[in-house]
Amino acid sequence: MTRRALIMIESTGSNGPLYIQAARRLGLHPITLSTDPARYDFLATEGIEAIRVDTDSLDALIHECSLLRATYDIAGITSAAEPAYATVGKLCRHFDLPGPNPASIERCCDKYIQRQLLAEAGVPMPAYRLATNAMDVESSAAEIGLPVVLKPAVGKGSSGVRLCRSVDELTEHATYLLGGEHKRLSSSRILVEEFAQGPYYGASFMGDEVIGVAAVDFGHPPYFVGRECIHPAPLTDDEYKRIADVSLSCLRALGLGWGPTNIQFRWTTRGPVVIEVNPRLAGGAQLVQLAYGVDLVTAHIKLVIGDKYDLRRRHSDTAITRYLLPDRDGILDCIDGDSRAAAVSGVAEVKLYVEPRMPIVRKGDYRDPIGHVTAVSPSRARTKLILQRAVDLISWSITPFPASGELEQSAAPHVPD
Repeated sequence: MTRRALIMIESTGSNGPLYIQAARRLGLHPITLSTDPARYDFLATEGIEAIRVDTDSLDALIHECSLLRATYDIAGITSAAEPAYATVGKLCRHFDLPGPNPASIERCCDKYIQRQLLAEAGVPMPAYRLATNAMDVESSAAEIGLPVVLKPAVGKGSSGVRLCRSVDELTEHATYLLGGEHKRLSSSRILVEEFAQGPYYGASFMGDEVIGVAAVDFGHPPYFVGRECIHPAPLTDDEYKRIADVSLSCLRALGLGWGPTNIQFRWTTRGPVVIEVNPRLAGGAQLVQLAYGVDLVTAHIKLVIGDKYDLRRRHSDTAITRYLLPDRDGILDCIDGDSRAAAVSGVAEVKLYVEPRMPIVRKGDYRDPIGHVTAVSPSRARTKLILQRAVDLISWSITPFPASGELEQSAAPHVPD
């Protein structure tokens, strides 16, 4: 009997292993296609079949999947990585498999086009402008009024996203986004956005059904590096409904509603305003499962292979993840206490992304955390106490680099989105 395979295009370090584990539980043989499979260390650890292929080339992927069909029954094709998701949609159409609308995904992944479509639908958002040079950035910021947020029109994980509170900060960050390596990766299109102030929330959807809303807290500005995520967010029934209603307006405006979506908000004096719509699961999907008993990864895979899935809540607990953020660059001398933290009752997971002697170079984005701790209990207050007790058991020491820029060639280890 031919084995049923699930083809994964690229991956991530947070949700990627969850897809692999869920696929195996469903009796599927996971196969990862990647430009560089070695970047996902869990593939080798889990003994996952991985094939090196240019994932930027649709033709190369079609050719590789066609070869695989000679050996396997391809049950579905998907990805945990947002940049690959439009390609996934095209592959699914080519092989007549269930999948997302690639045109909708491409429109959504371009933040400027996304903003335009949401604005046409009357979705509440911060004021925004598109800039392609330093003069555009300066004039756009003057029209909107400082402080503003500068971000690449295409990107992920808050890479290149910065709050600019002065003209000097604006000029510095615009110069960074328009030059060098970052320009090569993200082009020269920049969004200049009003800084919407208020609590930050993320709504998780599967299809057109809201599964839950998380509250998110960030580390120190000017960057937006996640520090803590709480499921469920402390919202009133009316606040929850308003976020759900605006979210559904986003799905309709962007032509989404198949598979997972994560929609991010700030709750301002105007109510919920949309910061970003992402056509994927939020990083760390296990938090939803801990809080509600809903396995979004398994539900997504079942959708991909044409099976029925179940989104009913099994329970209602509070799950919180705290990310461990270094306060300086340098060489990591030591880090310990993770075993003691993991032994605390109510702690669901402790994971470190670094080892002693590694360089720590903060980037101001998703690569900055050096680990995380997740706790769960029936109440928010108790979960917070459990989490703090566990986090207090973890300690580390970083020796600053002797000279500025000494280790520019090295990048800090990171947790992908």
